[in-house]
Amino acid sequence: MTSLKTQQKREITIHVGIWVTILLLPYLVSSANEGYKIGGLPAAFFVLAGLIHAGIFYFNAFYLYPKLAGGWRWWLYIPCAIAVIAASFALKYQVVVHLFPEVALRSAAGLIFGPSVLVFAVSLIYRRVSDGIRQERARKEYEAQQVAAELKLLRSQVNPHFLFNVLTNMVALARQRSDQLEGALLRLADLMRYMTYDTQAKQVTLQQEADYLKSYIGLQKLRFSDGMRIELDIQMDADAGRLSVEPMIMIPFVENAFKHGASLLDEPYVLIRLKAIDGRLTLTVVNPYDAYPEETKDDNSGIGLENVRTRLKLIYPDKHVLAINDTNQIFTVTLNLDLR
Repeated sequence: MTSLKTQQKREITIHVGIWVTILLLPYLVSSANEGYKIGGLPAAFFVLAGLIHAGIFYFNAFYLYPKLAGGWRWWLYIPCAIAVIAASFALKYQVVVHLFPEVALRSAAGLIFGPSVLVFAVSLIYRRVSDGIRQERARKEYEAQQVAAELKLLRSQVNPHFLFNVLTNMVALARQRSDQLEGALLRLADLMRYMTYDTQAKQVTLQQEADYLKSYIGLQKLRFSDGMRIELDIQMDADAGRLSVEPMIMIPFVENAFKHGASLLDEPYVLIRLKAIDGRLTLTVVNPYDAYPEETKDDNSGIGLENVRTRLKLIYPDKHVLAINDTNQIFTVTLNLDLR
């Protein structure tokens, strides 16, 4: 809203500046010795003619053209346009005859009547260009609203998907009657607080996202205990923690690693490396997986990865590189993100 008002004020200022210049033109290009005349026409005539021209410009640009130039009304617009120009001719003729009888109409006819046609043509061009700019602005605003709505939907899908996976982990701990369940629930409460409140902002700090990642990894360590090797390596320079990043942009890759790397393997492991130096973030997640799992994939499989791919395209279209490598049953995801 503020931007629109600023744009309108700027446009009004430009219009006022142009018309003031036109009205004062004799005083700018002529001198007192010449009587402030241009082509034999006195300054007072230019002021009155300028007011007539302003009437032509705004009547056509803001009433006649918008009302009649669309669709089947074109046939009515043309004679009305001719009538407006003719009326300005008649009005100028009366002004010259009654107020400036000393002016020779024959020698100054072009300078008297020609500007009416020129001003009308300029008003037509202005209206068409202005409409084009307005339509383009409306299109971009609509696209921005569509992107924001899509992004909001994608964010809303992350939380239930994440919660489903974490609650599955809680069930596993409960079945084991683990004394670590209470600690896991407390960590889950911290994660839910982050998802519910902190991620409502458009972006969070990288430090917040890193802390969230640590809490999630801590939850997984409680779940798997010594049954899986879990390594988390975070390296950030002094300024990296204050950088802004899309909330929960990294966790789907880590979730996916635990989901598919926790199968019945001899030596399951998940390696997560987060590096943020000079405004560039690199996330690497590595995990082995069972090529022939006994359990079939559920209907929600892959939602997290597809979700984050879409979010990356929407928010960081030219500032991210996502590489996924699947070799010898080792799944590696590398995300490079420019946060500058």
